[in-house]
Amino acid sequence: MKRETVFLTDDESPPPGGVVARRRRWLPRIQLPSLRLRISERRVLLAVTDMMLVNGALVIAFYERGHLAVNPTDLLALWKWFLTLGLVWWVYAQLFDVYNLARAAVPLHSMRNSAATAALTILSYTFIPVLSPPLQARSFYFLFGLTAILGVVLWRLAYALLFVQPSFNQRALIVGAGRAGQTLMAEWRRASGTANPFSGTGYELIGFIDDNPALRHQTVEGLPVLGNHGELLSIAMRYKADEIILAITHRHAISPGLFDALLQCRESGLRLTTMAAIYERLLRRVPVCHLGADFHLVMPMADTFSERFYELAKRALDIVLALLGLVGMGLLIPIIALANRLTSPGPLFYTQERVGWAGTTFSMLKFRSMHPQAEAVCGAVWAQPNDPRITPIGRYLRKTRLDELPQVINVLRGEMSIIGPRPERPEFVAKLAAELPFYRARHAVRPGITGWAQVCYRYGNSVEDARVKLEYDLYYVVHRGLLLDLTILLKTAAIVLQRKGH
Repeated sequence: MKRETVFLTDDESPPPGGVVARRRRWLPRIQLPSLRLRISERRVLLAVTDMMLVNGALVIAFYERGHLAVNPTDLLALWKWFLTLGLVWWVYAQLFDVYNLARAAVPLHSMRNSAATAALTILSYTFIPVLSPPLQARSFYFLFGLTAILGVVLWRLAYALLFVQPSFNQRALIVGAGRAGQTLMAEWRRASGTANPFSGTGYELIGFIDDNPALRHQTVEGLPVLGNHGELLSIAMRYKADEIILAITHRHAISPGLFDALLQCRESGLRLTTMAAIYERLLRRVPVCHLGADFHLVMPMADTFSERFYELAKRALDIVLALLGLVGMGLLIPIIALANRLTSPGPLFYTQERVGWAGTTFSMLKFRSMHPQAEAVCGAVWAQPNDPRITPIGRYLRKTRLDELPQVINVLRGEMSIIGPRPERPEFVAKLAAELPFYRARHAVRPGITGWAQVCYRYGNSVEDARVKLEYDLYYVVHRGLLLDLTILLKTAAIVLQRKGH
C-alpha cells in the first residue's frame, strides 16, 4: 500500500501511515519561553513589582535632587522609609482591589486603579512624620509622584497585555463534565462577568475528560469533551497540560480505572487538584454543594497554638475597636436622635434576635432604620431594594452602615466580633439550614459586624444569595487570620466611604 508523504509545520504530528518529508520553515516563528505562572505567583509578581517601582521612584527623586548616594549602605540606613511606603501602598491597594487578577487583566481598569493607588499612597506618605522623608521642595514630590504613577501605570499596562498570553497560563484538564465541572465554569463566568472567565487568573482550561459516551465530542459550558479516563494521560501530554482538576463531588465513587489514570498523570509530573480547591482558589469561596461530607474543608479541625494566639489577639483587637466605636456612637447619638424625631418619631435603637456563636441566640442592637411596627403585618422578611419600610434617615444610615454601630456593645459583651459572618435571624436560619449544606458551620465562630461576604457580595434577599454568602462565610471560617481580618476592615472602610451599603 502506498504511504502518503505529508508536509508538517512545527506543531503537527504525522497521520497514521504518513511519511514526514520535510518541515515548512519558510514561515518565521518566535518561540516564547514557557513561564506558566500560578495564581499565587501572579499576585506575588504584581505586589513585588509594584513595591519596587514605588520605592524606586523615591530613590530616583532623592538621587535626582542630590540628597542620596545610591549605594547599599545608604539605602539600608533608610529602611523605615521604604517599609512605611510599602505599608501605605498595601493599604490603598486593598481599598482599590488592585490584586484582583481578573481585573488586573483589563488594561483600563488596572491602569486607573493602580494610578489612584499610587497617587493616594504618595499623598498620604508625604504627611507621615518620622517614618517618611522630611518635607522637601515641591519639585521633589512632583518628581516622586510622577515617576511612581507613570512607572506603576506602564507596568500594569504591560502586565495586562503580556501576562494573559498563552505562554504565561497554566493549562488544565477537568476530569468530570457533570454538575461539579459545570458549576466551576458557570460560577467563575458569572463572578468575572467576561466571555473568557479565566482571563487573568493564570488558567487556560483545555477541556473535559468524561466517561459518558453521550458527551464525547460535545461542548459543555463552552469547553469540548476530549475523551474518557483511558485517554487521560495521552490527552494531557498532547495538549501540554500542567494540571488535572478532579471535578467529582463524591470522590469515593471514583472507579479503579480512573484512579489508576490519575496516578499515572501524577507520576508523569502533572499536578492534581480538586474542583473544591480550584473553586476556592479562584473565587475565594467554598463550594458547599460539592463537598460531600468533607468537614475538614469547611472548618478547621486542629487545635494549634497559632489558632489560640489568633483568637486572643482578635479578642483584644475587638475590645480596642469596640471602645473606639463607643466614642463615635456617643458623638452620633444626638444627631441621629434629632433626625429620627423630625422624620420618623420612635425609638432610637432597635433590637432583633439573631443566632450567634455555637447556635445560641442573642439580642443584636442597631440604630433604627425602619418605621416602627414595620414587620407587624408582613412578619420577618428580607429587606428589598427601595424598601418602603426604611425611613429617610435610615436609608442614609444603611448606605454608610452606621446603623450597625451600636453592635460594638454586642462585641464588648462577647456576643459578636468586629469581623465574622453576619448573624442571621432564627426564622431564616431554620429554613436555610434545611436547604443549604453546612449552613450551621458558620456558627463555629463569633458573628461579626462586617465580614468577608459583606465586602465581596451584594446584599442578599433570596436563598440563592444566601448560598453564595455562605460560601464566602465558610471561606472566612477556614482561612481566618489577622491579615484577612485587616483586609476586610480596609474593604469595609472603602464601602462606607463610597456609601455602597444597603
